[in-house]
Amino acid sequence: MLLQPPQRTKLDESDDNQFYSFPRFVNHVDDSFIQKLTDLYQERLQPHTRIFDLMSSWVSHLPDMEFEHVEGHGMNEEELARNPRLNHYFVQNLNQKQLLPLPDQSFDAVLNTVSVQYLQLPEAVFAEIYRILKPGGIAIVSFSNRMFYQKAIQAWRDSSEAERVELVKSYFKAIPGFSQPEVIVRPGSVPSFLQMFGMSGGDPFYAVIAQRVA
Repeated sequence: MLLQPPQRTKLDESDDNQFYSFPRFVNHVDDSFIQKLTDLYQERLQPHTRIFDLMSSWVSHLPDMEFEHVEGHGMNEEELARNPRLNHYFVQNLNQKQLLPLPDQSFDAVLNTVSVQYLQLPEAVFAEIYRILKPGGIAIVSFSNRMFYQKAIQAWRDSSEAERVELVKSYFKAIPGFSQPEVIVRPGSVPSFLQMFGMSGGDPFYAVIAQRVA
């Protein structure tokens, strides 16, 4: 078993639908993280392809690139409706229902941004990511060290940042047909004028990337 039952638990076991029932029109990571993510998408995504933004919100951080179709999924309809990059979206609680209402091999890329820590059945969701990807399609899972702590699973809360990278890698490795996961780590940064005052840090950037190869 990929995760033991206690590792899947959350501090707040109340209904996720209620927790996400009101919109949060904020960025959950800093500008430096967002720029790193957009730059990565610019490098790895191709124009005129089909993109699925899994566990999305009111912004997708996509580059200035034309896509054939961008499908969105999330937990709050108001947030998704505000997202200008989505051609279509749907609301679904992945901790209750993992099967996605999407055809097999229908997307060139699946993106997941700062949300993987909330999945209680990640192997089932990653199996769905694999199912909907076209052969050669890419999955990019990005995250930092921020979270809604009470809604993150125990396996994530109790892990170091390096261990969280290994955890996401294990999600990909649990699904036959994904390539060996690639890891990108970029430290957080702050503007140089703030560094002059001794400030350091910023949100670290992690991305785990794999392709459907079979």
